[in-house]
Amino acid sequence: MARTHKEKHLVERIGWLRAAVLGANDGILSTSSLILGVAIATPERDAILLTGVAGLVAGAMSMAAGEFVSVSSQADTEAADIRRESRELATMPGAEQEELAAIYRKRGLDPQLAEQVAVQMTAKDPLEAHLRDELGLVEHLAANPVQAGLSSAASFAVGAAQPLLVVALVPVAALLWAIPVSSLLFLAGLGAVGAQVGGAPVVKAVLRVVIWGAVAMGITAGIGHLFGTTVA
Repeated sequence: MARTHKEKHLVERIGWLRAAVLGANDGILSTSSLILGVAIATPERDAILLTGVAGLVAGAMSMAAGEFVSVSSQADTEAADIRRESRELATMPGAEQEELAAIYRKRGLDPQLAEQVAVQMTAKDPLEAHLRDELGLVEHLAANPVQAGLSSAASFAVGAAQPLLVVALVPVAALLWAIPVSSLLFLAGLGAVGAQVGGAPVVKAVLRVVIWGAVAMGITAGIGHLFGTTVA
């Protein structure tokens, strides 16, 4: 009895994974940097917490709006390409079939087989064949503005909650080392989880987020120390 072989490729996760990792990383890094700069300039817990909460809300809304607008633009472009391809298939089907055959020849099929494949793919679903093989548009990579916006906002808020929790629990005098140390640990964990889920090298991902996180917090801390003002 034949068994069904099912595959689930990691690329299918790329839409939500990108938004989630970017949002959480930005939430940890931007809020930690903001809190660190304020803690150096004004070592008062209430002021630090208020700044952190404001950063969380503003950052989450900004991430949601930015991702929604960006991915909506991508979706609009994809929709325009689909409409154009539909018109071309309706007005010049022969040329479109030959275009499909040329694509298959370029990929290594001999001319006769490429023509046969193009004929069969056109007979089944010409639009799907052209979207996939000519334009590279496939269902699991299609732009989803709402999903991207919500994922970014939620993940940013989760990431930003980490430094706020540290501020609430750790004595103010210890924040200058507790914030960067805990944030870098969380960034390392986020990088590892994102790499595992996406099938990427873990060490490379961890080093990337930790190094750039340290640079960002170091610069912000330096500005807070030099100017003694809230850094936003």
